[in-house]
Amino acid sequence: MRGLLVSGFAAIGTGTGAMLTLHAESGLDPLHSVISEYAFQASGWLLPTSLTLFAVGSGMIAEALRRSGANRWVVALLLAWGASMFLIGAFPTDRPGVPLSLSGGIHRYAAFAAFLVMPAAGFLLAKTRIRYARSMRVLSGIALGALLLVVVPYVVRMFGIPLSNDDIPAGLTQRVVVVTELGVLALAGLSMLRPAARRVSAVLA
Repeated sequence: MRGLLVSGFAAIGTGTGAMLTLHAESGLDPLHSVISEYAFQASGWLLPTSLTLFAVGSGMIAEALRRSGANRWVVALLLAWGASMFLIGAFPTDRPGVPLSLSGGIHRYAAFAAFLVMPAAGFLLAKTRIRYARSMRVLSGIALGALLLVVVPYVVRMFGIPLSNDDIPAGLTQRVVVVTELGVLALAGLSMLRPAARRVSAVLA
């Protein structure tokens, strides 16, 4: 199980490095440019690479939790998050001003699913006596709050109400969601590396 966790952390760390490199090389404004737009930059290939690595890391941590006897819903939610990350990378969003395509639709709804399921997994884990439960609960709450701010502009525009990108910095709120959810995933893995800790099965059964 330790090997799975170490490999999972390596995948997440490498994916984070790829994402940071993409941001550094793109020159876009992270406060207002959503992450999906980075796919159209010269180093855009780093975006699906990063997301795929996140998916792999999530799958490994989910498998480690399953082997430890974790609640099956937690395992399923982590797997769903990983699958969503893969779909987000495999199906790029549409360029600004282009009508929603099949690829853009899959990208959008997979992102929404990913943003929703990780806080749910975090809250389920936080209900137990698992290590880092309090931090997991805080990060999950922040992720949900930021997710509301991500969704609000789409809902408002659906009703034909004009909304400037400066009103709610979409890039910032989206990044808050991503960072906090990666934090929840990392804490889920770290909770199983505690020396001489009780088996996760004892608290998640």
